[in-house]
Amino acid sequence: MEFIREYADWFYLIGAVLFILTLRGLSGPKTAIAGNRYGMIAMAIAVLTTFFVADNPVVWMIVGAMVLGAIVGIARARTVPMTQMPETVALMHSLVGLAAVLIAIAAIIHNNKLVELGPDLLAANGINFHEMSKVHLFELFVGCFVGAITFTASVFAYGKLAAKKWAKTISGAWVKPVQALIFIAMLGFGIHFFLTGNMISFWAMTGLALAFGWVWIAPVGGGDMPVVVSLLNSFSGWAAAGIGFTLENNMLIVAGSLVGSSGAILSYIMCKAMNRSIINVLFGGAMGGAAAPTAGAGEQVQRNYRSGSADDAGFLMSNADSVVIVPGYGMAQGRAQNAVKELANLLKEQGVTVRFAIHPVAGRMPGHMNVLLAEADVPYEDILEMDEINSDFPATDVVLVIGANDVVNPAAKDDPNSPIYGMPILEAHKARTIMVIKRSMATGYAGLDNDLFYNDKTMMIFGDAKKVVEDMTKSINGTGH
Repeated sequence: MEFIREYADWFYLIGAVLFILTLRGLSGPKTAIAGNRYGMIAMAIAVLTTFFVADNPVVWMIVGAMVLGAIVGIARARTVPMTQMPETVALMHSLVGLAAVLIAIAAIIHNNKLVELGPDLLAANGINFHEMSKVHLFELFVGCFVGAITFTASVFAYGKLAAKKWAKTISGAWVKPVQALIFIAMLGFGIHFFLTGNMISFWAMTGLALAFGWVWIAPVGGGDMPVVVSLLNSFSGWAAAGIGFTLENNMLIVAGSLVGSSGAILSYIMCKAMNRSIINVLFGGAMGGAAAPTAGAGEQVQRNYRSGSADDAGFLMSNADSVVIVPGYGMAQGRAQNAVKELANLLKEQGVTVRFAIHPVAGRMPGHMNVLLAEADVPYEDILEMDEINSDFPATDVVLVIGANDVVNPAAKDDPNSPIYGMPILEAHKARTIMVIKRSMATGYAGLDNDLFYNDKTMMIFGDAKKVVEDMTKSINGTGH
């Protein structure tokens, strides 16, 4: 194993290059499989190299943790339904943050133990030891508090996405002062630890960082959770990079920086798609509004809408020249992506032009709809982003909206009083006919009523997305229900 020790830096360099190729591969569906393979090889190189260059590793603990992690990871990957993928991603981010915190704690405890032994005893045992410099203390300070914030914030995001009772959104005038107080206290203890190395300050900083992660994300509204998931992905990367400096592990620094920077860029792109700043998302309170206009004194106004059947929808689509399908979380919830693919193929066979329109923040995590459609083998060229498709809606015969709400809400353009006013949307309301599949007239994840549902051109079709789409297919086929 001396060979690996001697050429460890070269192995780390190869792994770093492979991680860069991973990101490049994941930028497109045609190269995604190769990108995943590059990442797997890079991670294997990183783990094996680190294992053999570590000083006096406790082999049974390392191998045991790796085996246990592999078992849990494989089991989860094989069983997680697509509807639970967003919360699973958030939970994985939490583990990266927790790992950063535990490594920082272990590094400080290890350093303090060596200090207690004294330089003479260490030298007698052939141990070359230098007490942590200010640079190392600063690295631990950053890596630990970013990791702690990432951990609790990701746990809350998991609970929010999984609709857990304990993940309740908090609101009120007291929230921002409490956030500011905890953050300032956290920085104060962290700076004191950096200047003095005091362990009490370190534990206080860590505890306050854990608390801040929770109260920081708890006020964020449901409609903003895709941005939060992306940002937490970025935070987990920066936490890993910070600990990489502490451990003097170049591979961890590179990998963490790649994850951190890519997550930050994605967060910026998503905020731009919502016409909001990242500061507004994270500190502006929940995005939401009233379920419907009110007549005063709490009396809700009844608004008229038109409903139809799967047979009506099948007839309209089969006689159209162009159909645009807008998927939303309802498609994921109903696991309807394969049924939608079958419907699209049938329409194409009848000469109908079928395309899919994707909003950057549709679903519960970045790229949620793209993942679902890729799982159903929908051709990549049929999937268009918001900027590519919006100009085509006025010439589109039929738009089929499947469980989407906020990303097609015309209030974003028409109602200055709406919380989402100014947010770019898929302009489905400009099509000649709009059909919306929903379970009920309930509001979407952001808590806003949707004017599109009451449009004269809109036909509401109520029911489970998969069942309704399958009934549409049967109607077009002429096989009945």
